[in-house]
Amino acid sequence: MGERGRTRPDGSPRALSEVYDTALLDLDGVVYAGGEAVPHAVESLEKARDGGMHLAYVTNNALRTPDSVAEHLTELGVPAEPGDVITSAQAVARLIAEQVPGGSRVLVIGGEGLRVALRERGLEPVDSADDDPAAVVQGYGGPELPWGRLAEASYAVARGVPWFASNTDLTIPSARGIAPGNGAAVEVVRIAAGGEPQIAGKPLPPMHRETILRTGAERPLVVGDRLDTDIEGAFNGGVDSLLVLTGVTDPAQLLRAEPKHRPTYVDRDLRGLLTGQPEVESAGSGDGFVCGGWTASVRGDALVLEGDGQPLDGLRALCAAAWTHAGDRSGSADAGKALARLGW
Repeated sequence: MGERGRTRPDGSPRALSEVYDTALLDLDGVVYAGGEAVPHAVESLEKARDGGMHLAYVTNNALRTPDSVAEHLTELGVPAEPGDVITSAQAVARLIAEQVPGGSRVLVIGGEGLRVALRERGLEPVDSADDDPAAVVQGYGGPELPWGRLAEASYAVARGVPWFASNTDLTIPSARGIAPGNGAAVEVVRIAAGGEPQIAGKPLPPMHRETILRTGAERPLVVGDRLDTDIEGAFNGGVDSLLVLTGVTDPAQLLRAEPKHRPTYVDRDLRGLLTGQPEVESAGSGDGFVCGGWTASVRGDALVLEGDGQPLDGLRALCAAAWTHAGDRSGSADAGKALARLGW
């Protein structure tokens, strides 16, 4: 698991839902977007669960409580219990509780999910920098987060109060497109007050630790749509990952991925849990990589794709060519014409 110098996607003769005991699923861009289920998500998760795979929902979004997330998933047709949901609010609350005395006040810049997680750890949420907080914590507060909340965080951080962030995702998917995430709000406080927060969420170890503690997973598969949180988090945790192309990451970004952002498997959506994954093999001539009916190689400064077949197989072959050519750097070969052949 968790190959460190990956140069091609892995294959699997068995369905991924049979190979791994637990799917650690991101939510935004994977299961739903803008509150509505991503196409094929509900039926794919139902089949994976019925086949014996444990489903856990792991999100950097600290706005909602596990209860509300589980209720939303159940309404979408994906039955879930609060215990199936792990949030960055829970991870950052544990991180804070390990560093401040029990019962301490914590200035909260965010939503109810953060407040519930802090109370679970015996900490008292407060709203003002003048409430003598022992820590400041920022989490996604939704599109209506008042500007004055960021000012309160800035006042406390400037006074030297320890600063924590649930995550630093700069963007978040929504029904209308890509919106600013908690990382953008953290940058506002950094500009005003200086300093660096301790961060709990993906891709950092506190979130992975929280997930394993709460799920007991022995052979987990991280499933996500973001290279810099989901896939990097799997890399840091030494576990395998499946990238789905239903959210933030597009094929061009995937081909440019540096080693820590290269997923174990690539698929269009969550139907990838229910199938095996085709092997990507070196071409017989030693020049290029073959998957399905496609052969991909790098010629000059461009990726070249020859043959025919399923677009995803072509993308997998291109990943092998691009990642091998890049080595331990980000890919730089021009992929425009090759991706156009696949309809991307």
